Amino acid sequence: MNLQNVAEKLQLSVSCGTEHMDREVRGGYAGDLLSDVIAHSSAGDLWVTMQVHVNIVAVAVLKDLAGIIIVQGRQPAEDTVRKATEEHVAILVSALSAYETTGKLHAMLSHGP
Repeated sequence: MNLQNVAEKLQLSVSCGTEHMDREVRGGYAGDLLSDVIAHSSAGDLWVTMQVHVNIVAVAVLKDLAGIIIVQGRQPAEDTVRKATEEHVAILVSALSAYETTGKLHAMLSHGP
């Protein structure tokens, strides 16, 4: 499954990275503590978070994540979008809570679209 499939199924808006929507999603990780994401996420995971600051981009690059979903309709900061564009990181936004977004993502990845 790729980012485009996930975005369509979860009705996500794309803040940046439309050119990376073919990136494969191999799993998911939910968390707001950056050190936890660094320690436990895996390459290809789609990260679900409420964080909007520029440091999320650094974590996504470090861990080679498929992309970032920001929840609760929060929008990434302007410098976050700028850095994500420079680093080729897709940022998507969900109107849903982290709980709902993660549950739907898990169901998609476990059972297919």
